[in-house]
Amino acid sequence: MMFPERFSNLPEYAFPRLRSLLDAHAPGGEVMHMTIGEPRHAMPSFVAEVMAENIAGFAKYPNNNGSDELLGAIAGWLERRFGVTVDPMTDIMALNGTREGLMNACIALCPETKNGKQPVVLTPNPFYQVYAVAATTIGAEPVFVPATHETGFLPDYAGLPTEVLDRTAIAYICSPSNPQGAIASRDYLRDLIDLAEKHDFKVFSDECYSEIYRDEVPVSALEVAREMGADPERVVIFHSLSKRSNLPGLRSGFVASGPENMLRIQRLRSYSGAPLPGPIQAVSARVWADEEHVAASRQLYVEKFDMADEVFSGIQGAEAPQAGFFLWLPVTDGEEAAMKLWTETGIRVLPGAYLSREVNGENPGKHYIRVALVAPKEETQRGLIRLRDCLYG
Repeated sequence: MMFPERFSNLPEYAFPRLRSLLDAHAPGGEVMHMTIGEPRHAMPSFVAEVMAENIAGFAKYPNNNGSDELLGAIAGWLERRFGVTVDPMTDIMALNGTREGLMNACIALCPETKNGKQPVVLTPNPFYQVYAVAATTIGAEPVFVPATHETGFLPDYAGLPTEVLDRTAIAYICSPSNPQGAIASRDYLRDLIDLAEKHDFKVFSDECYSEIYRDEVPVSALEVAREMGADPERVVIFHSLSKRSNLPGLRSGFVASGPENMLRIQRLRSYSGAPLPGPIQAVSARVWADEEHVAASRQLYVEKFDMADEVFSGIQGAEAPQAGFFLWLPVTDGEEAAMKLWTETGIRVLPGAYLSREVNGENPGKHYIRVALVAPKEETQRGLIRLRDCLYG
């Protein structure tokens, strides 16, 4: 079976590219992985107990959209965290992590044409690669908009030509952003939703890092949309327990929007997706209802942010972010820096260009590396000192 032509230009995923770059070379020291955003803080202590109590659920087909208990727990969290009241039966669907939702919502909600032309899907650049693949899957034109230091590491969608905005069907936004850790302010989100109302497109807000922050508490696009009285179908938000609760292997998250959007997403799930197993839904409901473990994990990240600021003190552009758990460190060339670190220290980092797309001869990630701060504090500190001495010493 031949791959459709539109997939022929998809770049190789970031981590296979990294293996191709580094694996033919011996590490120059103790191997330390600072590439993937896989949280390594302790997961909530009650997970195993709840799983065991509900183990018989593996013998039953689970509810496709999520159990009443789980949807109610998510709705309760949205109200406590963002002050947003939603109907758990019509406005929420449980996900196998946000990646499933970010992909399938695009398939379910993007029209075949927009104003009689090929639709556009906007994505920040750098970006989570699923955004671009989702656009390509449904035959839309992905438009990559730089999210650089000059734009506050968030895309300036309002600066696009009117012709592009009039064809836009969906605009992805990630806040806090991956990889830079920038937080979209209320004003930024309000302007983006205004733009979406004016040009009639949907905002897909990837908020999976929203619970990892220092001082500024991230807001939700759904929260801002409700404050504005925007069309309830205008904004679709995505959340996950992977980062919030250190449960990347649970593969549990949710999507929330207006009832019309959700009905279309749910219908697609009925044919092409897989619901969360019952025991995982039971665990997820308990986890969304608990904030104590979230606060404890966030404090550990704040300590690592402060430590990173100390390690990189005096190095321009190397400050730790306000949110998320990556450092976006400036270098002359990301691939060269990654190779130097691997062959001289054994540290693996991700070249920023692997998270970006070249547009008009410029790749906004070329002069950066992404460094994950997910390991325990002492291990992270050793890695950052070795990295600093190798690249900036």
